[in-house]
Amino acid sequence: MLSWDELDLAIAAHPATALPARSGKRLAQTAIGSSLESVERTSVEYAAATPLAYGEGMALESAPGSAPGPAPGSAPRPVLASESTPLPMPDPAPNRTAAQGRPASRVASVHSTHPMPPQQALAGSVVAPAYSVVAASDRRVRVEDKRIINGASDVNQLVPFKYKWAWEKYLATCANHWMPQEVNMSRDISLWKSPQGLSEDERRLVKRNLGFFVTADSLAANNIVLGTYRHITAPECRQFLLRQAFEEAIHTHAYQYIVESLGLDEGEIFNAYHEVRSIRDKDEFLIPFIDTLTDPNFRTGTVETDQALLKSLIVFSCLMEGLFFYVGFVQILALGRQNKMTGAAEQYQYILRDESMHCNFGIDLVNTIKLENPQLWTAEFRDEVRKLFVRAVELEYAYAEDTMPRGVLGLNAAMFKGYLRFIANRRAQQIGLDALFPLEENPFPWMSEMIDLKKERNFFETRVIEYQTGGALSWD
Repeated sequence: MLSWDELDLAIAAHPATALPARSGKRLAQTAIGSSLESVERTSVEYAAATPLAYGEGMALESAPGSAPGPAPGSAPRPVLASESTPLPMPDPAPNRTAAQGRPASRVASVHSTHPMPPQQALAGSVVAPAYSVVAASDRRVRVEDKRIINGASDVNQLVPFKYKWAWEKYLATCANHWMPQEVNMSRDISLWKSPQGLSEDERRLVKRNLGFFVTADSLAANNIVLGTYRHITAPECRQFLLRQAFEEAIHTHAYQYIVESLGLDEGEIFNAYHEVRSIRDKDEFLIPFIDTLTDPNFRTGTVETDQALLKSLIVFSCLMEGLFFYVGFVQILALGRQNKMTGAAEQYQYILRDESMHCNFGIDLVNTIKLENPQLWTAEFRDEVRKLFVRAVELEYAYAEDTMPRGVLGLNAAMFKGYLRFIANRRAQQIGLDALFPLEENPFPWMSEMIDLKKERNFFETRVIEYQTGGALSWD
């Protein structure tokens, strides 16, 4: 185990980057001196098992005096690319010549987003947080070194900006901040409790709608926080992803607020994604793509794994947020247009605005990855994506039929077939594919008007929005 003096030497070598030095030393000593079981609740284990905030830039190097490493003849641990140049430790013996070499003990910093598994971390290794020491080269981050995936630059340094579009989208989402409890639900409550307030078909529509959405945004948030975030190496894009994850939490909060306000059976609504087939089928379509990115052994860096990441980004931006949400949006906003469930409709309008920005960001992310990695966009890969689009349209149409088996609100399931194909065409063209369903038109032009809406008063005229950070409804 490294002594305090040895750790002090490592930190002293680069004082400008040794931010919380003492806490970094404590983290290292904890990792060295503890077994896997006792470290389970420390940030060291958290960083190794779930490569999020503390995990970024963590390097592992064997040190003299530490616990024994792998048995002789066993496979050596993988060496990350950025470990190839170790950080020289300052020589505690000033009279030693260069020919005598440097101490065998060393600490390196890796700006990779993929630290090693905890079993390797605790097998006689020294753990150095990314913020305590830097790699052998202390040059500053250059714009040309940044990449969306597989980048070699420091993910902790936001500037200089390379992907200014991502930063601008982040600022726009911050300006559009809202909270569910700001919306008055009293009219919705009175309408729902009145026997003559809504028809049975309208009530079914509302409950099926909430049944999908109460867990959908949690799936999206988990995909970001546990999967996508750790594989994206552009800090500007990570900044947006953090804001997006927060907004997904707000959306889940909004649906829970509606369920609670109306006094709905929480068990029925929140378990719909297990118990209602049309909802379960959509979620089962999405879950494999979440599982791929959240697998602790998944690493980008090959054509196969980079395509898996790209496919997941397409599924969540174009198909989940860009298609699966739209039957529900149309249904609830159609109620609002008829002066019914106006509080719920107001919240759905804000969610539609947020999700439109998430979708646009995801599409920009996909297209930038394509530009930086043209080898991924093969004919075979494009065929796989087209099949996913077709399947997603089928699943969402089945959901539309289940939520409204009979015509309601001037809508019927058949109208959604054309609408979903129209949206699928648009999403496909946005990522460089040809339209999948030629000649389809938008049967709900008023939805386009709402998406293009830019004004400070809410569409349903229930209140004036006065956010501290800016309330203009921006959809770009």
